[in-house]
Amino acid sequence: MRMKVWGWALVLLFVAGSMGLGSVALAADSSFAEPVSLGAGWQLQDAAKVTQTGDAISSTSFRPQGWYSATVPGTVLTSLVNAGVYPEPLYGENNRPDKIPDSLARTSYWYRTVFEVPKAYAGKHIWLNFEGINFSAQVWVNGRQVGTTKGAFRRGIFDISLDVKPGKGAVLAVLVSPQPHPGDPHEHTIRDGVGRNGGITAIDGPTFLSTIGWDWIPAIRDRDTGIWQKVFISASGPVVIKDPLVTTDLPLPKVDSADVSVQARVENVTDTPQKGVLKGSFEDVTFAQTVEVAAHSSQVVTVDTKSTPAMHVEHPKLWWPNGYGPQNLYKLHLSFEVDGKASDSKDVSFGVRKFTYAVPDSENLTISVNGVRVFIRGGNWGLDEAMKRNPRERLEAQIRMHQIANMNLIRNWVGQSTSEDFYELCDKYGILVWDEFFQPNPSDGPDPDDFDTYMANVRDKILRFRNHASIVLWCARNEGYPPKKIDDALRVLMTELEPTRLYQANSADGRGVNSHGPYHWRTPREFYVYDEAFKTEIGSVSVPTLESIHGMMPEKDWETINDDWAEHDFAKGAADGDTYPAMIAERYGKVANLADFVRKSQLANYEAFRAMYEGRNAKLFHPTTGVITWMSNPAQPSFVWQLYHHDLEPNSALFAVKKAAEPIHIQLNEGTGEVQVINNLNTSLENAHAHLAIYNLDGSMQYEHDFDVSAGASVATTLGSMAWPASLSPVHFVKLELKDATGKVISENFYWRALPEHQDDLKLLDSLSTITLDAKVSRSDADGKSVVSVTLHNPGKQVALMTHLQLRRKRSGERVLPVYYSDNYISLLPDETRTITMEAATSDLKGEDAMVMVDGWNVGVVAGTSAGAAIEANVEALVEHWPVTGLPMISAK
Repeated sequence: MRMKVWGWALVLLFVAGSMGLGSVALAADSSFAEPVSLGAGWQLQDAAKVTQTGDAISSTSFRPQGWYSATVPGTVLTSLVNAGVYPEPLYGENNRPDKIPDSLARTSYWYRTVFEVPKAYAGKHIWLNFEGINFSAQVWVNGRQVGTTKGAFRRGIFDISLDVKPGKGAVLAVLVSPQPHPGDPHEHTIRDGVGRNGGITAIDGPTFLSTIGWDWIPAIRDRDTGIWQKVFISASGPVVIKDPLVTTDLPLPKVDSADVSVQARVENVTDTPQKGVLKGSFEDVTFAQTVEVAAHSSQVVTVDTKSTPAMHVEHPKLWWPNGYGPQNLYKLHLSFEVDGKASDSKDVSFGVRKFTYAVPDSENLTISVNGVRVFIRGGNWGLDEAMKRNPRERLEAQIRMHQIANMNLIRNWVGQSTSEDFYELCDKYGILVWDEFFQPNPSDGPDPDDFDTYMANVRDKILRFRNHASIVLWCARNEGYPPKKIDDALRVLMTELEPTRLYQANSADGRGVNSHGPYHWRTPREFYVYDEAFKTEIGSVSVPTLESIHGMMPEKDWETINDDWAEHDFAKGAADGDTYPAMIAERYGKVANLADFVRKSQLANYEAFRAMYEGRNAKLFHPTTGVITWMSNPAQPSFVWQLYHHDLEPNSALFAVKKAAEPIHIQLNEGTGEVQVINNLNTSLENAHAHLAIYNLDGSMQYEHDFDVSAGASVATTLGSMAWPASLSPVHFVKLELKDATGKVISENFYWRALPEHQDDLKLLDSLSTITLDAKVSRSDADGKSVVSVTLHNPGKQVALMTHLQLRRKRSGERVLPVYYSDNYISLLPDETRTITMEAATSDLKGEDAMVMVDGWNVGVVAGTSAGAAIEANVEALVEHWPVTGLPMISAK
């Protein structure tokens, strides 16, 4: 049986059992009662099928009849899929309304679970915590309604001290209702295309508005209604700590000291005044401040260098974005003690860093961190996963692949990917976050109609996540300005809650920022033509591997571009999926079948995504300051706008971006024909050397040249124009290599191109002979990880183009996912040798030997084995392995 979508059983098991409390949580303190997750034992039922009211449903005498087992955290549809009511929505055309009804988006559901309150909670205030419910909820405990929530991004925290008894069982029932305006979705088809984006859902504001359908996701039938984030109970004494804030400041240009400030609200939840001590510590810094709080009131406590000289830290360990330095993090432990006993405590992770947003020589948005200009190389996230099935394990793989691709920013488009894990992992991997609130382009939906709910969700999002080192700015709206009332309120909110970060009102205007694509495949030279400085959206078709395509749809749809493909974003629309196959045929040759389409599309992926970043490199900080691809992460199995597939296998686009986004990089300017060195770092590169070589299609060298290199900091340095010899074949290759003063290779690059008179005709690449590579493979296991190393050698006389490695389990033949490759889709010159490493969790090999499968444009491999590993050719990826079909595009009548 072929693999379908990512291993859902594993994902959902992880979701159900994963209940970590994040970077701002009740601390582990032996004198303090620990929080308890409520992630098991949930049941679910359509509210229309339940005649009882909340007081009865939340009573111990209620006996659910015909209820489904529910997944929490998770959406209604996730629970019903897990229960076998509906098929996996993202596979094939299972998501069509004849299989999964759109009425789910108009249906309220009861959730119910029974839990035990720890005996250790005796004598304490007991709190019920929801980290996110979409869209609104009524919450009942033991027969009493304890509160409500509204909006997907606002926490619900309820005092249930009078409703439960320590050491006893309790019943929790939650009536979850979908957003009021779920809209009528457009069905993606070859005939009608992907249709318009969004719609009426935007009027509801803080929800997953993209789930009505966009040109990168079909309508999700329940609109992601449900208890989509964690639920837990906790306990405290009479005073609780709320909304701590840590800010840091550096005396730029110096970074040898830092001023740290801590602010926290302490709230007395009792009927009597309370006096206690707020204590804090991080590293070797400690502080304590006595506080008196009146009954049922709160006050803000601030600790800074004025009151506490120890908050001036010498030689701080700085947090840097990916590629600029380490991601050092500090942990602040806060506690409030009353009569010497802990009443509440929280741990806050923070980074010492300083953001600035302008430089003297430009009016454009220029993000600097710790005084160093950072050229933004980012990816847009429309939604982390279509049904919010994105446990930390999977999320870490997604963000780590951004790090591997040398990216340094994720744009959280319209704030659809908000979770504690998301921010924690961006902190860990040095990925800045361009974070947004909940409004799309004005043409994609109306303004929110509930101002209070909208602002309450915005406020809570800021309070909850603002300590994360990775968040670099807050943006109010995608491709438009918010209504004046919201804009005015947001500016007041920023002044109150955000003393250090930039507020950007519009993702497509202001400070040299621009959006609006294009989003379709273009020739590399076209990516060098632009007039904006900071590009927030630009994209291209990005076809996945053959195995990923096989895994996302039934075999009957493999060899025909039909409505199944349209359901997965390949149709007329912004990506121009309807014209893409013709482009492939015109550029690389007639398409024989799906395997050939994938093979040729990997060339197209690589060309476009490398140029997307190299085109901006060419004008580094003069004037370009950032480029963010639309998109880096797919919400569903897709043919467009991604660096890796929904199943977590990267395609060639990821490695093209990894190449173009190197900290120090050599490139061929495909607009001017110049050789350039791109130095993203804050130090100059001196006494370096560059080598240029040009090869004909037959592998013979036609020209070579050496350059002495002195490349200034944070600038693109042009070494000179290409001298194209007259003896070039119609299609030929360019190899660039950059070495530092010691002779170490620090960057290399490889291009295929055609002569100017037919510059878009690369069909002669198909005349390359198959090169059977020599290979050595080895494996080492340690600390739960398996590292497989492959050394490839090209013994032939021609180039081995776009060599692709794929890690599998040997006995089953199944792919290992995810895998972290040091490089992939590499091209080897005659007699060239390269080594690639790949890392995977040893558990993902499931006790089997590792098998490395090799394919490429014109690549074979000599099979070989070693202890625990083997290597052989991927025969199924060969064009000749499959019948010739021509891969026609067919529209259903």
